[in-house]
Amino acid sequence: MNPRSPSFSSLRPMAAMRRASSISSRLSSAVSNAEQGEEPTNNSAHQGLIEEEIAEIKRYEDFSTIDWVQDASREQARRKARRRQAAGLYDRGQIGWRYHLWRSYDAAQGWIVVTLIGVAIGLNAALLNIITEWLADIKMGYCTAGFYLNEAFCCWGEESGCSDWHRWTGLAPLNYFIYFVFGTFFAFVAATLVKSFAPYAAGSGISEIKCIIAGFVMKGFLGLKTLLIKSLCLPLAIASGLSVGKEGPSVHYAVCTGNVISRLFNKYKQNASKTREILSASAAAGVAVAFGSPIGGVLFSLEEMSSYFPLKTLWRSYFCALVATATLAAMNPFRTGQLVMFQVEYKHDWHFFEILFYVLLGIFGGLYGAFVIKWNLRVQAFRKKYLGQYAILEATLLAAGTAVLAYPNAFLKIDMTESMEILFSECGGGTESYHGLCNADERVWNIILLLVATVLRIGLVIVSYGCKVPAGIFVPSMAIGASFGRSVGIIVQALHEANPQSVFFSACKPDEPCITPGTYALLGAAAALSGIMHITVSVVVIMFELTGALNYILPTMIVVGVTKAVSELFGKGGIADRMIWFSGFPFLDNKEEHNFGVPVSQVMRTSVVTVPVHGLTLGEVEQLLADDRYQGFPVVEDNNTKTLVGYIGSTELRYAIDRVRRGQSASSTAKCVFSPSPANHPPTTPITPAVFHAGESSSSPMLDFSRYVDSTPVTAHPRLALETVMELFQKIGPRVILIEYHGKLTGLVTVKDCLKYQFKVEAAENPKDDHRIVEGQEQVWNLFRRAGFWVSGKLLNWSGGRIRLTNSPDEELTRGRGEPILDGDEDDEDEGLELESRRQ
Repeated sequence: MNPRSPSFSSLRPMAAMRRASSISSRLSSAVSNAEQGEEPTNNSAHQGLIEEEIAEIKRYEDFSTIDWVQDASREQARRKARRRQAAGLYDRGQIGWRYHLWRSYDAAQGWIVVTLIGVAIGLNAALLNIITEWLADIKMGYCTAGFYLNEAFCCWGEESGCSDWHRWTGLAPLNYFIYFVFGTFFAFVAATLVKSFAPYAAGSGISEIKCIIAGFVMKGFLGLKTLLIKSLCLPLAIASGLSVGKEGPSVHYAVCTGNVISRLFNKYKQNASKTREILSASAAAGVAVAFGSPIGGVLFSLEEMSSYFPLKTLWRSYFCALVATATLAAMNPFRTGQLVMFQVEYKHDWHFFEILFYVLLGIFGGLYGAFVIKWNLRVQAFRKKYLGQYAILEATLLAAGTAVLAYPNAFLKIDMTESMEILFSECGGGTESYHGLCNADERVWNIILLLVATVLRIGLVIVSYGCKVPAGIFVPSMAIGASFGRSVGIIVQALHEANPQSVFFSACKPDEPCITPGTYALLGAAAALSGIMHITVSVVVIMFELTGALNYILPTMIVVGVTKAVSELFGKGGIADRMIWFSGFPFLDNKEEHNFGVPVSQVMRTSVVTVPVHGLTLGEVEQLLADDRYQGFPVVEDNNTKTLVGYIGSTELRYAIDRVRRGQSASSTAKCVFSPSPANHPPTTPITPAVFHAGESSSSPMLDFSRYVDSTPVTAHPRLALETVMELFQKIGPRVILIEYHGKLTGLVTVKDCLKYQFKVEAAENPKDDHRIVEGQEQVWNLFRRAGFWVSGKLLNWSGGRIRLTNSPDEELTRGRGEPILDGDEDDEDEGLELESRRQ
């Protein structure tokens, strides 16, 4: 056996040490719980107790993958046990009202859970909307009628300010400075709280949630602490002025809410597949409250989040989104009846000649998405390599720089949702427009401001998305598309007014407005959102639910279709998919089509550590388990013939050995048996592995671990196409697939092996000049260091030596976070090499 070629490895050393202590404590607790019921009379109860304890232990195995095949098998066993229990009660005539009540409660438990989750998500969303609006307005001024009121509530019913709302001072430069201080302080507090209490609360969370729903375990990512810090820091991050949005983080805190509440019910605590349903439904509710779009949220969960979405999950998602949206509507945070601030209605129809300009918006959306994805990934690589130790400083400086750039621009200094409300709105109705947006004599200046806002916002999104505060990219992208779309709409409106008799505008009616610039802003926002996320149907439905205008569905579909076509020219997958592969998570995207043309034998691992049915001693098994790289072992008849018998996970084996050590005085020389019981003869061994003697002349006991062996692992033929094997991973979700030929084990393959081969093929087909990129990163980092030392030196001289920010220009700055995580079985010598070219 080659120890460098694990059968299924665990985590790298530091992560493995953290996991080992956790698993040990869980094992001890599980064994103690099981030993309290050592002598039950029903063998199915024994087996059920074992499976529940092992499932509880596996829930704490961080950065591992869920085996959906085993999870489905456990669920079938639970259902069978419940049916047997019910049949026994009927036979004994013990069925009463209590049993019928419990059975009804068990059947309705899923709907109870999603109702509670929907209400909690709706309440949280309403509260965060209120806090965010107040924090965003407090940078500009305060309300004398009540300091707790934002500008909209302070001047309720007024169109353009009121006497109760005051700027902080009468001096514009001083207001500029206060705006700068507030924004910087908000970002500093948010980054400090995230780093100190819940690092998983940073970022959007959509990429990680996609992997978690697919079966990747990230302990704490959906925990209560993450939920609290995400909810607390999200308004601070938005109000700081950073070019980040709340819609992506809304999905994260919604899924955290679903996970926390569902864990209060044993039905979901012990079943990963049912938990997956709840997480998918929670994701739908998160998008629903973020956009005020319940159907769009369900479609987003279907199109983007879930790799497995049966009809039952669809109903759960629909109901959860409905309850969350109804709760948000009941709270009515804006006191306007609108679920989101930028909800609008249009009175005028569109014309067919405008399709030409709609296509232009679609092209912009596709180019925007490709540009931002490419350069944001490069910024992420730079951040990961150089800025890992400076997360708080980075977020603070980004907020400071954003405040300096945004304040002079009327469309950048206000909150992004407020700016979209302004840009989406129609002109007319006797109301005064913001910054003369509807005034013909100010068109040129507003077009310049809008285009400058578009360019600056794109740059700010590239450098801000991914910093260590709660940060989404939905709303920033929509704001970019809205500013560009509004500028295009104003230009088209000016062209029509300059040439009203032109044949091109012959469809316009003379007695009513022909061009509605606000619709161009709406369609530009749809194009940018589709371009950055590579989603189509859900964007169209979200935009329809925002406007309620059936007549604008066709323009939205045209724009999104063009955006999708342009985006596909520059690569598949939106920014969430690219972040998954940048981080190295083991996720097979079912939206990608592959044609490798090779059998799985070219990808599988041939040097595999196996466990024979007979021959190993307890000490040898413990020695195998001492190496935390192994997550499981194929069981064979013997190491010479390699005839495949089954598969045993390392968690199950640790659990069994711990029971042996606690319950009996088994020596390290005791022989171990791993022969699974026949299918028609269920195991009758007790809950603790049996100890017996092979014969009269043998004094060495034997330990029977048969009940822990999976006798029906997922297997494949060596000549099976790699694409088919990847579909097996996607559709039935095993942790590992064993490769056998005529009943003999020839190798095994994991998701990571498939991804490695895929990355190698893509790197060979699209070679990149990474050397220049690395050199550019080094030059940028050296520039940052020189600027930092210059500022430090000036501050040191100004303070007379009392304030020192750095020690010396020659100190070595430590690198950021460690290497990427796959499913834990990387070899040191080739660790991460396949991904390196894709991270630049």
